[in-house]
Amino acid sequence: MTELIDGLYYEGEKIADTKAPHSVPIDRRWEQRKFEAKLVNPANRRKLDIIVVGSGLAGGAAAASLGEQGYNVKVFFYQDSARRAHSIAAQGGINAAKNYRNDGDSVYRLFYDTVKGGDYRAREDNVYRLAEVSANIIDQCVAQGVPFAREYGGLLDNRSFGGVQVSRTFYARGQTGQQLLIGAYQALERQVHAGTVKEFRRHEMVELIIVDGRARGIVTRDMVSGKIETHLADAVVLASGGYGNVFFLSTNAMGCNATAVWRAHRKGAYFANPCYTQIHPTCIPQSGDFQSKLTLMSESLRNDGRIWVPKRAEDCDKDPRTIAEEDRDYYLERIYPAFGNLVPRDIASRQAKNMCDEGRGVGPAIREKAPDGTERMMRRGVYLDFSEAIGRLGKDAVSARYGNLFEMYQRITGDDPYEVPMRIYPAVHYTMGGLWVDYDLESNIPGLYVGGEANFSDHGANRLGASALMQGLADGYFVLPDTMNDYLADMLRLGKVDPNAPEIAEAKRSVEERIARLMALDGSRSVDDFHMALGRIMWEYCGMERRDDGLREAIEQIRALKEEFWRDARVTGEAMELNQSLEKAGRLLDFFELAELMCIDALHRRESCGGHFRAESQTSEGEAMRHDDEFLYVAAWEWGGEDRPPILHKEDLIYKDIELKQRSYK
Repeated sequence: MTELIDGLYYEGEKIADTKAPHSVPIDRRWEQRKFEAKLVNPANRRKLDIIVVGSGLAGGAAAASLGEQGYNVKVFFYQDSARRAHSIAAQGGINAAKNYRNDGDSVYRLFYDTVKGGDYRAREDNVYRLAEVSANIIDQCVAQGVPFAREYGGLLDNRSFGGVQVSRTFYARGQTGQQLLIGAYQALERQVHAGTVKEFRRHEMVELIIVDGRARGIVTRDMVSGKIETHLADAVVLASGGYGNVFFLSTNAMGCNATAVWRAHRKGAYFANPCYTQIHPTCIPQSGDFQSKLTLMSESLRNDGRIWVPKRAEDCDKDPRTIAEEDRDYYLERIYPAFGNLVPRDIASRQAKNMCDEGRGVGPAIREKAPDGTERMMRRGVYLDFSEAIGRLGKDAVSARYGNLFEMYQRITGDDPYEVPMRIYPAVHYTMGGLWVDYDLESNIPGLYVGGEANFSDHGANRLGASALMQGLADGYFVLPDTMNDYLADMLRLGKVDPNAPEIAEAKRSVEERIARLMALDGSRSVDDFHMALGRIMWEYCGMERRDDGLREAIEQIRALKEEFWRDARVTGEAMELNQSLEKAGRLLDFFELAELMCIDALHRRESCGGHFRAESQTSEGEAMRHDDEFLYVAAWEWGGEDRPPILHKEDLIYKDIELKQRSYK
């Protein structure tokens, strides 16, 4: 252990993924890994138990696939039915290297685009596998009956998305994610009917159980009765989504939280790259100080909508329809002529911020803090204009593509997008950080697997649009069912865990003590009030732009806010009943700790890459400037203990199949 760095963290030994077979070329590694993995025969699968936490695309697909294999699966989710908790409006589509348009797509190009889009901060092996299995996902979903959009002749339709020059995004009218989930849900319910999968509705994981160094179960709270339960298994899969709600205001559904992954982190699982946060460029702008949710608009809008702001600040109050063409700044088309409106999300978001910072934002002004700490009123919005597309394609064609989005926008804002340009502004969306996993998607805790947005991601420092659904389904359908066999084959020999093991009783007791302490809080401020305050700190200091002094300030403010929480928070109701105040309090405690680690990670990474933009590290043109000589690694953080500094473990990123270069979309 080194001395304390920056007064905030220690540096520990390096780590590496040892599961990917580097003895063969990258295009053969996944096949080789599957061949090398041990198998479990069907009769023995019936003897093994698996817990899956989360029932979104990754969790639902994993539970269905593992049940199909014959394992005994328990799936836990906090809703009243199996579904995803992420934003319902995530509907842009799912990527796959099918080359249907014959425009030069391939597995390698999807691999290349994903690595480049993530600003060269992802692991080559995992990304190549993702690109490789992507085509299988489309075939699987079509077979399930997912109603993908089709061309006039009946062939599957697809479109372009930000960060690419090919059409590889398959979509369903309405919510693509929801349609894909229905497919996974049908597969899941088939296994429920067959008896291989058991659903635990309205159950929230509140602790991980580790016995003899292996993940052997979870502690849950029944959210209706308040009962604390222990559930044991031979392996645990966490597919509980991302942690964007640490910002309070985000595109995520309000129930999304980080408790499952954070409890695992506190038990020893490494948390990798927590500072990598994606800001989605096409969201309806914030409308007031007490808003609790931001509405995501699909990035697909950028295919036909043109993004602009007035050239002159004095025109920002005008009706946009009265502003002449020559007085409009189509800034993405101007700065990035090769990609235009389809630059990656991090770049589109940052440029929107830059335009607003120049005083050329549109829409109502909102209150915020300036970098010097003073309060100011700023217009935070840019135009997304469909008038040219309507003129070129006709209203009916635009309606067929985006009608449901236009309707949603009109209901929320009162403006008709067919007549008046939409107003959009970036908002917190996806988080690329998460629990560290190896090639098998196993964490550093044996028997603990992590899928979908909950792991530290194949997306590097920035996710390309339409790749979240791809990763969730790839992990659930095609990766975990093959890699977990290798681990579970040994669990037959080890046998079942002793239900009387002291570690199990201790895990349950720690949960009961935490709940009792929260229920004793009788202050004057609601949990939501504290969460909102935490979100403001995170957005101001660890949002779209981070600075050294701001991050240090944020860490101090987060610690002070946490102390204030224990002094003045109020948790109402009773523990042994439905109690949303208690649920939120437990989740917020984990968010406090996660927020501090995010700021420490952002402070230590003195470079800009993807969704992590350090003001001190930018090119003369204001683009993100990486420092590959210093930061070409995954930052995997180990829990240091209560009120103790975390420990940084570096996993070197080795690029052999892709050349490292400065990203350019011009």
